[in-house]
Amino acid sequence: MIPTRATAVLAVIVLCTLVRPVSLAAAERSYGLSAFGDLALPGDFQSFAYANPDAPKGGSLSLIGWGGVTTFNSLNNYILKGDAAQGLELLFDSLMTRAADEPDAVYGLIAESAEVAGDGKSATFYLRPEAKFSDGTQITADDVVFSFDILKEKGHPLFLQMLRDVEKAEAIDPRTVRYTFKGELVRDLPLTVAGLPVLSKAYYSNKAFDQTTLEPPLGSGPYLVDKFQQGRNITYRRNPDYWAKDLPVNKGRWNFDTIRYEYFRDRTAGMEAFKAGTYDLREEFTSKVWATEYDFPAVRDGRVKKETLPDETPSGTQGFFINTRREKFQDPRVREALSLAFDFEWTNRNMFYSLYDRTQSYFENSPMKAEGEPTEAERALIESLGLPVPEGALGPAVLPPVSDGSGRDRASLQKASKLLDEAGWRVKDRKRVNGNGEQLSVEFLTFEPTFERIIAPYVKNLSLLGIDARIRRVDPAQYQQRLKDFDFDITTQRYGMRLTPGVELRSYFGSESANVPGSLNLAGISDPAVDALIGKIVAAKSREEMYTAARALDRVLRASYYWVPHWSKASHTIAYWDKFARPDTKPKYDRGILDTWWSKAAQN
Repeated sequence: MIPTRATAVLAVIVLCTLVRPVSLAAAERSYGLSAFGDLALPGDFQSFAYANPDAPKGGSLSLIGWGGVTTFNSLNNYILKGDAAQGLELLFDSLMTRAADEPDAVYGLIAESAEVAGDGKSATFYLRPEAKFSDGTQITADDVVFSFDILKEKGHPLFLQMLRDVEKAEAIDPRTVRYTFKGELVRDLPLTVAGLPVLSKAYYSNKAFDQTTLEPPLGSGPYLVDKFQQGRNITYRRNPDYWAKDLPVNKGRWNFDTIRYEYFRDRTAGMEAFKAGTYDLREEFTSKVWATEYDFPAVRDGRVKKETLPDETPSGTQGFFINTRREKFQDPRVREALSLAFDFEWTNRNMFYSLYDRTQSYFENSPMKAEGEPTEAERALIESLGLPVPEGALGPAVLPPVSDGSGRDRASLQKASKLLDEAGWRVKDRKRVNGNGEQLSVEFLTFEPTFERIIAPYVKNLSLLGIDARIRRVDPAQYQQRLKDFDFDITTQRYGMRLTPGVELRSYFGSESANVPGSLNLAGISDPAVDALIGKIVAAKSREEMYTAARALDRVLRASYYWVPHWSKASHTIAYWDKFARPDTKPKYDRGILDTWWSKAAQN
């Protein structure tokens, strides 16, 4: 399984789309917000259950981040330009912060409380007087308003999309800020704004926010940039004067004095450096490496620990995403044929040591996964849209093909060939050509040599169909730019899915994001039915209503063959040098490593 190539923008989206249900009851100030039920913690809670409030401070942690990037050239992670360093979110606080053991709950950080209007058309946040930036200046409502305005105007395009229904932010007084919303899909908007990073208005008064920079930015979070070597590593230093270190949401968290992210151009070099003790911890995303390369001396004598952490979140949406902006891929029969040529059973046995399960759903490992025939509620919802949907959306949920495991399943390839014939791509002189004599070509864009071993057998099967298939490996910076420009045929991506999905679905699958540079909608999906179902998910008033809409969306997406689904496992495989301790309880929906572990040396 590959890591999500997520930026801090994605982290913001994940946090931003959690909110309590809107009702017509009178507005009421609350210390926290949740989506479809009561908060698990009382107003006088002392710490999160998964944090040890007595954890010692000190020591260091060094790791390869799970962002899936191999270089960086900027310390600005909120704009489209450049490749931002991992970990920059450690510098910034938001109005509220999530609880990693609840599906969709957040609690006050910069804001001590919030008040959502009874009609859901506004939200008011009340700031703590002690909230400060790391230079000691106070965080005010003007800073919060400035942050909203600048992110919407000059931030990454995802912010504009995410904030499109937020009409304005206004400072009522120095410690009170109110957001006003428009439209009917207002359920997620209070925490869309509650999760935004809070930036210093004074700091950016003489700095261009929309440009890349290697100057460490001013934030208000638990860490500061300590030092870095561009493209090689970056170290964050815990701020001993962090204003929020004693708040209940932070007790027992952010224990390491320093956190260092290491960068390596390829996974082999990264693995060898780990064996040599160059850094402390890595999550392994390559099953072959996990099965065959973790038997070195430090593992055998116990100096390095191997562990599998349970992952109770949806497994995510990983696969080969097909760029439907290109005319040759606009016929779903062509895309289905591409899916038939990938032999997962052979790949899993021969390359993954049978460690994975085949991904079937965009919401794998969750109640949002569509299975079998649609329920009465799912069918009624899809039919009520009054919009065309793929034929397969109203039948049994579309499943990826199951091969005979030979690597060249004759029946699957024959079916693929027939579909290509029907789509107007016929074999002539052993080449699959259209009516103009142009051969069908497929290029897989990648930056990792490790992944080529998985793609190569797939390429051979496509070649048997007469397709000119090949692998194009480029350097990481070029790869990121080509993704931003949608300059690819097929690429590999993984989207993290939440237990309460919201506006981020527009970024993944919505029409409005299909042609926005830097969008996460890599497949270029532009389907009114998909848009309508995303709206139903965002507007759901109950969890069951949301599940129904998500399963309906899953059916429509799967029946359109926008991807060739990969594989998944409901766990994180990690290895680390035996330098760390941690709480007895792991946060249910997070690794908990960066914020709840601590150094053994610090407790001695």
